[in-house]
Amino acid sequence: MNKSVSVKVYHGYGHKHNLVVYGHVFKRKLKTKQIYSNNIFVNIIHLLKLFILKPYPSVAVQLQFFGQTIYQKTEKDGFFKFEWKADEDVSAGWHYVKVAAVDKDGNILNTGEGKVYVPHITQYAFISDVDDTVMISHSATIGRRLRELFIKNPHTRKTFSNAADHYQQLALSHTNPNQPNPFFYVSSSEWNLYDYLLETFRFNQLPDGAFLLNTLKKWSDLLKTGKTGHEGKLIRVMRILDAFPNQKFVFFGDNTQQDPEIYTQIAEKYPQNIKAVYIRNIRPEKRDQTLELLSKVQAKQVSTCLFNTSDEAIEHSKSIGLI
Repeated sequence: MNKSVSVKVYHGYGHKHNLVVYGHVFKRKLKTKQIYSNNIFVNIIHLLKLFILKPYPSVAVQLQFFGQTIYQKTEKDGFFKFEWKADEDVSAGWHYVKVAAVDKDGNILNTGEGKVYVPHITQYAFISDVDDTVMISHSATIGRRLRELFIKNPHTRKTFSNAADHYQQLALSHTNPNQPNPFFYVSSSEWNLYDYLLETFRFNQLPDGAFLLNTLKKWSDLLKTGKTGHEGKLIRVMRILDAFPNQKFVFFGDNTQQDPEIYTQIAEKYPQNIKAVYIRNIRPEKRDQTLELLSKVQAKQVSTCLFNTSDEAIEHSKSIGLI
């Protein structure tokens, strides 16, 4: 094994006929283990390490899953994507996958483990934005967003009051504890912050789920963190809908950036796949604009809710039979 090479595998998702797993290969050992300290300088140093990366482009990677071996190559930023059909029936739940980076002579440089989630046969699935929908991030103001990132760690980052309670109730909506509804967290944050977000959600007791994040950024682009185009997020959401055409989706977002526009566009095109759209009203000055977009969603017989607090969203979920 080459300990200077790291293979990072992210949570994937799918079913027997369409499984997807993402990851990165780096040319140096990742230093992602964090000390959950209240010391600002400790948090700043750790955050900077997440953006000081050396991707490994065009290296061969192979994925092992229930006796299958699937081959792929990394892109120029070290990113890889496996998409395959399982040879055998895959039971619902989380399943481990192993990915190896391989040199030109077929020698394994290093391996990484990840998980792929196969949902149970449930009625609903949930797609949620992260920043300012679940986690207080101040995305509209880059200075305040960076302050949250630099001075906080996953155990001190704040989520909105009762957001976790709402999501936990939805995870069990019309199902049972052994067959939770799937959650997908689609964010403008970069893959650099994957472990950071995973631990933040675990610590705040939000439902486990698959994260779909944005392209890696280098430390020199740190000031641009959390900024991505409309099309990138739209494509990621559409991939999830395509993977699960028989489930009803519920969207969660906020009106700091483009969630209302993205969700309206999808609901207008695929209303039969959408049960409801929830938008957290972070920017009151955009309230009328957001309501105008949501009225287009309602015209397609899709329920909508513009809410200020998670308690309001919970009451709405009860009123439409989600909870």
